[in-house]
Amino acid sequence: MLLAVALSAHAAPRPNIVFILADDMGYGDLSCYGCKDISTPHIDSLARDGVRLTQFYSNGPECTPTRTGFLTGRYQQRVGGLECAIGTGNVGRYDDAIRLRETNDLGLPTNEMTISRLLKDAGYATAVIGKWHLGYDDKFMPRGHGFDHALYCLGGGMDYFHHVEDPPAYQPVLRLNGKPVKREGYFTDLIADDAVRWLRLNTPPRSEKPFFLYLPFTAPHSPFQAPDEKQPAPLPAGSERWNQGKAPPPVYKAMIERLDRVVGQILDSLREQGVADNTVVVFASDNGGTASARPTGLRGQKGGTFEGGIRVPCIVRWPGILKAGTVSEQVGITMDLTASFARIGGAKLPAGRKFDGIDLLGVLASGKTEPRQLFWRQRRGDNTWKGVRDGSLKYVVQIRGAQQEEYLFDLANDVAEKNDLAKSRAAEVQRIKSLLAAWEKEVRPVR
Repeated sequence: MLLAVALSAHAAPRPNIVFILADDMGYGDLSCYGCKDISTPHIDSLARDGVRLTQFYSNGPECTPTRTGFLTGRYQQRVGGLECAIGTGNVGRYDDAIRLRETNDLGLPTNEMTISRLLKDAGYATAVIGKWHLGYDDKFMPRGHGFDHALYCLGGGMDYFHHVEDPPAYQPVLRLNGKPVKREGYFTDLIADDAVRWLRLNTPPRSEKPFFLYLPFTAPHSPFQAPDEKQPAPLPAGSERWNQGKAPPPVYKAMIERLDRVVGQILDSLREQGVADNTVVVFASDNGGTASARPTGLRGQKGGTFEGGIRVPCIVRWPGILKAGTVSEQVGITMDLTASFARIGGAKLPAGRKFDGIDLLGVLASGKTEPRQLFWRQRRGDNTWKGVRDGSLKYVVQIRGAQQEEYLFDLANDVAEKNDLAKSRAAEVQRIKSLLAAWEKEVRPVR
């Protein structure tokens, strides 16, 4: 009822939306999630003024899958070729992706329904500033997906100062509205600077449109470079700073603290432009942390479907709608945000199309709890990870060539996934495997 009143024609105008996405940030990398040595006061302020979710998941355990799931609001498996991160230089990493790459079709097609297009069609000004990682070819660029403004890097990892991809190619990958561009500065700062500039141009009195601002940062993804570490040339090929699991702890700390600082600048800009009270701000991570992340007590890390690979921080601030200082155990997933943004923005889906996620913000506003059944699958080479969450039960399977290992956990009593129940609860395993098989059949790709 509260949400319906807030969004009625006689209440406040449709809210602005800012979605801030960290890259490879672990569940325990923020102060408000228990980190002791990294200070994140600005991100923490979102939790103080909004809702901090403790059981939120990414759509996938890597970059590209989650970004696909967010933009489409559906399981990324439906698109085809995007359930593994696109490799540096536009490389497909499993059979479906390799097949699409051979025909220059590895990316998010513009005929896919995206939240950016839906909101643009509903009258929103739209922008993406940060990391794209949804295709290198021009036909996959953000402008084709309904973004009015787009400053972004193409792929997964980019030198923060020189804006080139992994050596030895050193390919420049910074783009502005589809065209190569050169900018001086640390990429985390450049994202914030461009966001603040865009906000000034797209808030009253210059614009009366509501806005959707998508800010997918690259921090704290490798290469690991602190803001004060600029060198005359890009990091060399032999540098361990490109290695995702070997960040020097002080550098990792500095990268997240700089991210926090620029989040503060964006929040300040919303206040300065007079739109903070009518803006939904969401902060999340695209997948679990790497071996460089701070300890979480969760099993596994990026790339797998144990909790450490897919459980991520998520914070939502919506003044006047969501109660400040709330900690919620509601189970959510990235694509829930898409359904939420579409609803609050008054976006209309094409006939015959629906989201796979739920209106999570509506659930949070209601104060009720929605039971969930969620699925994951990630493929790379001949390795496949799968996962199912059904209530408090969690099923995990890892397939490596001809070998397969499966597990069953009760997260209500074992969030660390230490006590495997697969043998003692064989009937539950078979039931959940049947659910997984039905899901895999239902989400077969369209291309």
